Amino acid sequence: MSKSNQIQLSDHFTTGRLLKFTVSPIIMMIFTSIYTIVDGFFVSNCAGKTAFTALNLIYPYIQMLGCLGFMIGTGGSALVAMTLGMGDEERANRLFSMLAVATVGIGASFSVIGLTLLRPVALLLGATPELLPDCLLYGRILLTFQTAFMLQYLFQSFFIAAEKPKLGLCFTVAAGATNMVLDFVLVGVAGFGLAGAASATVISQMVGGVAPIFYFAKRRPGCRLYFTKPLFSLRELFKACTNGISELMTNISMSLVSALYNMQLLKLFGADGVAAYGVLMYVGFVFAAAFIGYSQGIAPIVSYHFGAGNRDELKNLLRKSAGIIAVAGVAMLVTSELLAEPLAKIFVGYDAGLLALTTHGMKLYCISFILSGFNIFGSAFFTALNNGAVSAAISFLRTLLFQVVSILTLPLIIGVDGIWLAVVAAEAMALICTGGFVVRGRKRYGYM
Repeated sequence: MSKSNQIQLSDHFTTGRLLKFTVSPIIMMIFTSIYTIVDGFFVSNCAGKTAFTALNLIYPYIQMLGCLGFMIGTGGSALVAMTLGMGDEERANRLFSMLAVATVGIGASFSVIGLTLLRPVALLLGATPELLPDCLLYGRILLTFQTAFMLQYLFQSFFIAAEKPKLGLCFTVAAGATNMVLDFVLVGVAGFGLAGAASATVISQMVGGVAPIFYFAKRRPGCRLYFTKPLFSLRELFKACTNGISELMTNISMSLVSALYNMQLLKLFGADGVAAYGVLMYVGFVFAAAFIGYSQGIAPIVSYHFGAGNRDELKNLLRKSAGIIAVAGVAMLVTSELLAEPLAKIFVGYDAGLLALTTHGMKLYCISFILSGFNIFGSAFFTALNNGAVSAAISFLRTLLFQVVSILTLPLIIGVDGIWLAVVAAEAMALICTGGFVVRGRKRYGYM
C-alpha cells in the first residue's frame, strides 16, 4: 500500500474511513475472544459438563491477571500516540520499548503470584472436590505462560498506534487459527481434555504475544514504532498504568462479577447454572469484543488529535462514533435474540434442561448489547484523552458497583430472571453516568 493510500492517525476521518481503520482491531478482538470460546466448545462436547464448569469457574481469575497487559497496552498506546501527535517520534519509541520490557517483568512476577494463590482462589470461587482438580490443571498451565498472554494484549494496542492494524490482525488471526486447530487435535481427536485445551491456548498466545517481538525488533518502512533504547521512567510507566487503569478495572470487575454470578447460580441452579452462564459469557465476549475493538482502534486517533490540539477532529470522531455504536447495538440485539437457541445448542445441545435454561437466560442477558457499546466507548474515549480518572470511574460503575448491586437485589425483587437482567440494569445506570461525564468534559476538550 502506498503512503498516499495508507490511513494515518493525522487524517480527517469520514465514517467509511473510520470503519476501514477500525475493522482490523474489531476482528482482532473477536478472534481473541474466540480462544476461550473454542476451548469451551471442545471441552463441553468432548470432556463433559464437569470439565466445562471447572473451566468457567477458574477462568475469571486467569483473565484478571492477564488483563494487566491490556492496561499497559491501552494506557501506554494512548501516551505513545499523543507523543507522536506532539511530533516527538524518538521519545514515543523509547516509551514503547520501556512498556514492552515492563510487561515482561510484570508478567513473570504475576505468573509466580498467580500459581501460588491458585488453589485457595479456586476454593474461594466455589470449587467443589469434584471440580477442584480440573480447576488446578487448567489454571496451572495457563498461569505458567501468563507473560505471553499479557504481551498479546499489549501488542494488539501498539499495532494500531504504529498505523499497522492489519498486521496486528494477521498476528491475531494466526494465533486464533492455531488455537482452533490445536483444540481440535488435542481435545477433539487425542482426548486430552482440559490439559489439551489449556496447551492449545498457551501455544496460540505464543504466536500472538511472542512473535510480534521479532517484528518490532528493528525499524521497518511504514511502521511508526520499533524497539530502541528504553526510556526507563517510573513516572511515565505510572502514567501509562494510571491512564489504562479503566481497562484493568473493567477486566478485574468482570472477573469478580463473573465469580459472583457463579456463586449465585450455584445456589439457584447448581452446576447447570454455572455452565449456562459460561455460554452467555462466550456470546457476550464476542459482541463486546466488537465494541472493544472499535474503541481500541479509534483510541490512538483520538490521542493523536488531542496531542495535536485538533478539536474539530475530536468533535468529528465523537459524533461519528456515537452513530456507529447505535446502529451496531441495535443489530447485535436483534441478532442475539434470533440466534439465542442455535448458539446455546452449540455448547449444551446434549442436555435439554441446560439448553432451555441457557436459551432463556441469553434472551434476557442480550438486551444489554443495545446499551453497553456506549459505555465501553465512553471509557476508552477518556483513556485516549489521557483522563484515566474519568475512564476508571465509568468502568468501576459499569462493571463492578452497578452489577454487584443488581446481582444481589434484582433476584429478590423480580425472581430468578433478575440474575439474567442484572447486566441490563447495570448498563442502563452506567449509560446515564457516561453521558454526564461526556457533557461535563465538553468545554475542557472541545468535542461538543
